Amino acid sequence: MAEQAPQQKTIAENRRARYDYFLEDHIEAGIQLLGTEIKALRDGRANIAESYVAVEGRELVLVNADIPPYKMANRFNHEPRRHRKLLLHRRQIDKMASAVQRDGRTIIPVRLYLNESGKAKLEIALAKGKKNHDKREATADRDWQRDKARLLKERG
Repeated sequence: MAEQAPQQKTIAENRRARYDYFLEDHIEAGIQLLGTEIKALRDGRANIAESYVAVEGRELVLVNADIPPYKMANRFNHEPRRHRKLLLHRRQIDKMASAVQRDGRTIIPVRLYLNESGKAKLEIALAKGKKNHDKREATADRDWQRDKARLLKERG
């Protein structure tokens, strides 16, 4: 029997990150959420396009991620753009924090998803910013791959 891949429901993806940054070291992190936040995520409502991960003390926090208020909640709803603590091992936090301080890297959220057991996870990556010529080169490569696939499809 063929093994099934684990089911992961992607809620939000930062597609701009691959265009603006060289992504290097990917890590899966848990997020400390409130009850109304996880319910809003299970509805598939979130945006991590303009968010980033900051080092606060000895913790990593997700800044500027937008999880809209849960529509069925009452007055105890959550703040949509509050800072959310990321749950990682101490060694992972120290490695990421030192890369940010020493090498000038940035920690970018790449994808927000629910894993197979229904827990919210965030894929983060250490990133180095791209220059304009790198972005133009990536666009040219993508266009060439698209044209090459089209030519091969027509001929084959």
